[in-house]
Amino acid sequence: MIKIDNRLRGVLMKPVRFLVVTFVLGACHSGNVTDPAAKTPSTDEFKGKIAKTFAESTEWWPEKKQAPKDAPNVVYFLIDDAGYGTSSAFGGLMETPTLDSLANHGLRYTNFHSTAICSPTRAALLTGRNSHSVHMGLFPVTATGFPGYDGILPADKAAIPQILRENNYNTYAVGKYHLTPINEITPVGPFDRWPLGIGFDHFYGWHLGHTDQFHPNLYEDNNVIDVEPNHKHVTTLLADKAIKYIANQRSLAPEKPFFLYFATGATHSPHQVEKSWSDPYKGKFDKGWDWYREEVLQRQKKLGVVPANAELPERNPKVPAWDSLSADEKKVYARYMEVYAGFMTHADHELGRVVNYLKEIGELDNTVIIAIVGDNGSSPSTQHGSLNPYISGLESDKQVAEALKNIDKFGTEQSFSDAPYGWTQATNTPFRQWKADANSEGGTHNGLILFYPRKIKTPGIRNQYGHVNDIAPTTVELVGAVVPETIKGVKQKPFEGTSLVYSIDDANAPSRHTVQYYEIKGKRAIYKDGWKASVYHVPGTDFAQDVWELHNLTEDFNERHDLAAKNPEKLKELQDAFDTEAYKYNVYPLNDGAKSGTRARSAFGKKDKIVLYNGVDQLLNFSGPQFLEQSFAITADVDLSTAKDQGVLFATGGAFDGLSLFVKDGKFQVAHNTGSKIAHLESKQTLPAGKVKLRFELTYVAPPEKSANTAPAGSEAIFVNDTKVAEREITVADIKYIASYKDGIDVGADLNSPVSDRYKVPFRFTGKLKSVTIEYK
Repeated sequence: MIKIDNRLRGVLMKPVRFLVVTFVLGACHSGNVTDPAAKTPSTDEFKGKIAKTFAESTEWWPEKKQAPKDAPNVVYFLIDDAGYGTSSAFGGLMETPTLDSLANHGLRYTNFHSTAICSPTRAALLTGRNSHSVHMGLFPVTATGFPGYDGILPADKAAIPQILRENNYNTYAVGKYHLTPINEITPVGPFDRWPLGIGFDHFYGWHLGHTDQFHPNLYEDNNVIDVEPNHKHVTTLLADKAIKYIANQRSLAPEKPFFLYFATGATHSPHQVEKSWSDPYKGKFDKGWDWYREEVLQRQKKLGVVPANAELPERNPKVPAWDSLSADEKKVYARYMEVYAGFMTHADHELGRVVNYLKEIGELDNTVIIAIVGDNGSSPSTQHGSLNPYISGLESDKQVAEALKNIDKFGTEQSFSDAPYGWTQATNTPFRQWKADANSEGGTHNGLILFYPRKIKTPGIRNQYGHVNDIAPTTVELVGAVVPETIKGVKQKPFEGTSLVYSIDDANAPSRHTVQYYEIKGKRAIYKDGWKASVYHVPGTDFAQDVWELHNLTEDFNERHDLAAKNPEKLKELQDAFDTEAYKYNVYPLNDGAKSGTRARSAFGKKDKIVLYNGVDQLLNFSGPQFLEQSFAITADVDLSTAKDQGVLFATGGAFDGLSLFVKDGKFQVAHNTGSKIAHLESKQTLPAGKVKLRFELTYVAPPEKSANTAPAGSEAIFVNDTKVAEREITVADIKYIASYKDGIDVGADLNSPVSDRYKVPFRFTGKLKSVTIEYK
């Protein structure tokens, strides 16, 4: 009989919410359960013989899954935000020797397309279906309550890792994922739509659209991990992990093939890379973006990846002529491009490490490598580029001068840079427009490389029309896999893409992918049998007033001649085709105003009070409490046992924008970092020993619409045990920069990069921290 201490009896008699904890003594299991459907066969399924003794019985083991005979390994390599004119493999001036080698020993596909933006492309790539069909019409963070846009990958359209695992493949993902619903990216899941939930055995990477390349927000499998103090570029960490996964797999299950999905952060902002990679490009872009376009077009013609008679479209109206720029502008803009180029070359190098490892272990010839140079076209930043949020927020005429003062920081961990949009157009050569323009080839036309020595005997060029939804069916056919009728008990729907295998041995085979729609935020297009109708929709305008263009891509591959007025019948045919596809694949209703990062989409919804306990894992900013343009308070319940107790109580964001509550030198302090400055509030008196409530309050007073960054926007104050000890007025800039995306939310420490320059990360709190309470007013 268990005796209950009288001191506990009163507590146990009170009504409580029950937390059930089961302890199992004896046998223990370690490892990662990656297949919830795996189970031990019941005795009803047993096909041996059970008698009274072992000698009289017959053992039986269920038959193991078998991969197709001689099935190759498969590697997907996906570069982020890289236009058609970036890599040297497709005529660009960014040196990519690994991609060059793969292309020179494989096939270059010159008529391949993405969806024009990150998450939709990745959803289509991994599932073999259209992005809206798998509910990823935009981003998880912009989800709306309609089938094409809720960001919830459906179970009846399984991803390629699930399919390959059903065919006895080991499956791994490293790098950017960007497909998990925002409210599910927490330590308690659910994990159904995390990488392991869609079929990967292991995952090492990040969930959002970008991460700091030197201080990344990383996850391994279903867990937050902390790699600080980190001394490696994140792409190097990804290659290290990919090689480790392959080493384990080939050592322990050499009879099985593997699938590796390697999705880099390069070349999405922030453009960050060691100077040893960017400095070799010094001076190479001093001739400017107009020269770059002309030079790249000639290289593309020589490679045969554009028609011999191709001409450049007009310079984008936003982009000034290079010769019209000042000397300072040229110097700053050229340095941005040097960093951009070094960033891509470094990513290519890290892919090369994986390729070389496959060669060393004798697996390269038995590996299909599918490299996609860009999940969309190159991304537009601003006219002057962006070194950090502060410089981007300055008046236009001050940005170049401020960037020039900080030019030595470009590409370092002290920058969060992106190149000017003059380089965006240049790196999209020979197309017009750029990322997110689903109407344009500049947003959707990307280079594809297919490398497979056992199948491709003669390297060459392929001009058949292709789309990212073709890659999964191509993979299934190449490896001889079987798509199960059901996966995890759910009947599967067919692929919507078309396998490209038919084109491998026949360069002149007619395209089999003959119809494809595109849509991002109301910008839309339809391709059909060589013709394309498109709309550049301006957000906020009437969809019914949109003006359609018509292009014959067979004769005008980069959309220089609008034939809508000359051929209204063909335009009407394609408009009707768009309607058909849009209704079929969940494209409607069109929405051009989707916003990111609202409290309603977070894991906490619109709760007015949130309590975070010490020890909670890091939360992503979009998944956790958010603080933009609203009044709020943050209260930390602490117990200070000595005057030396110090550390961070709560932090959101990092070195480029954020908010941190901490104790240092016996005083309560708060740092508010806007990128341009770090404003500190500090208690004058030393904190008392014992239990203390430390509170930060921000009172937001909405300024007039379109106010300057310096306009008043309320106040901040700090309190010790409800006594106000410091206060300051804040501006629009302050409320604008409270970590809407970067780094994460930490309790009891500041991980990744520091919000304040008064401490070094992680600066863990050494006293007792019970909880941190966030209250919205």
